[in-house]
Parts: sequence; C-alpha cells; structure tokens
Amino acid sequence: MDFKGKCAIVTGSSSGVGAATALELARRGASVLINCSKSTGPAEAVAAQCREAGVDAFVVSANVADDADCVRLAQAAKARWGRLDFLVNNAGTTKFVAAQKLSGLSAQDFHDIYSVNTIGVFQMVRACEDLLRAARGAVVNVSSIAGQEGQGSSIAYAASKGALNTLTISLARVMGTEVRVNALLPGFIETGWLAAGLGAAYETSRQSYKDTAALGEVLTPEDCADAIVYLLGATKVTGQLLRVDGGRSVGRLPGRPA
Repeated sequence: MDFKGKCAIVTGSSSGVGAATALELARRGASVLINCSKSTGPAEAVAAQCREAGVDAFVVSANVADDADCVRLAQAAKARWGRLDFLVNNAGTTKFVAAQKLSGLSAQDFHDIYSVNTIGVFQMVRACEDLLRAARGAVVNVSSIAGQEGQGSSIAYAASKGALNTLTISLARVMGTEVRVNALLPGFIETGWLAAGLGAAYETSRQSYKDTAALGEVLTPEDCADAIVYLLGATKVTGQLLRVDGGRSVGRLPGRPA
C-alpha cells in the first residue's frame, strides 16, 4: 500500500507497537505525528527515523486521558498538514495484578486504566472527527485478545479492552460512510514494556504462549504494525476486530512440535 501524501497520528508511538507503526507508515510515504506522554527523547528518535524515510515527522507530548491534550494533538496535525487521513490509537496503560488477587485493584486503578485505554480513544476520535471525515480517513484502535479472553495483565485491563472493542464497533457505525474504524487485537507481544511488567514470569509466560499457539510463535511490534497498516488501507473493511495471535485461538494439537 502506498500512502504518499497521507498524514497520520499514532498515539503512544515512542516505542513498541506505536513506534513500529509510525516507521512502517513512513516507509510507505505517510507523514507522521509521533506522540508520547512522558520523556520526548525516544519519541524524537522515532521521528528522526521517520524523516530518514523521506517524510515529515514531528513530536507532540500529550496525555490522551486529558481531553484538552487530545484536541491539541488534532490541532497540531491540522496546523502542520491541514489534513489527517489516519488515526492509530495505540496509547495504553495497565496495572499488573494477578487475576485471582481482587484486592489488588482499586476503583482508582479502573479509572486510571479506562481513562487511557477506552475514554482516551473516544476523545481522540472526537477531536479528530472533522479532519478524518474530510479526508474519508481511517482509525485503528489497538486493543488486545485480553478483551475477548478476560485475562491478561489485570482484570481492569481486560475489561478496558473489552469496552474498547465495543467502542470500535459503535464508532464504525456512526462514522460511516466517511470514516472506517477497526481494531487490532494482538496476542503476546515481545516488548520491553511487557518484560518489565511481568518480571520473572516473562519467559515462562512467553514459552507457555508459544506452546499453545498453532504457529508456535509470539508477536513482534512489527507484526502488529503490518496488521495496522493493512486495516488502514483496507477500503471496504470497517467495524472489525482483527485478532492477530499466532494461532492461539485455534490452539495446537497435543504432541505437535514447536
């Protein structure tokens, strides 16, 4: 897919899936707004890599949980390019708590996680709505298989992604015919963020995932970026929850080697 002349916002794009997506968009000719909520150093490095691909790229620090920041991101894209074709809602957060430990989650934890993973997505789409409609653009929300399986880093995280899946379908309905809205539901992704969150359990969890997935593989950020780019360019696809999980949903036959 050739995205020359297109412009995109990718939230949470200083590392991991967001960074890989920004770079893939840049390689395909799209200008990219790189977003981070904390340190701008890694984000600037991603922007520099995008510019090496021959496109315009710049960094805006903003927290998608803050509605005013979402508006500021949309306005920054409009001021720079006068248009917006793609919005990738990748920014996310969690609290790592074993599912059995209900006492490990407070009401505030739910508020904090939903404010980014679910409400932040809605706020970003609302802020970018006029630009996206004018460009007949596309939105991809980065969800998780946790939203379907009810497991993951915490119950609060899984619930927020389940809500995001429903939000995606609702937005696809109300923003057609001008804007397509889809979600990516990745499985286990090899990232420093997940490794830090799982700590000593990371390798065990990673191997367990590989042992039960039909393809015997976990995902890389680049695998997710490829799927996101597909959804952005698939002109007749909207309201879909694309599960990319290495075949975890179908599983592996007992005794089948990795």
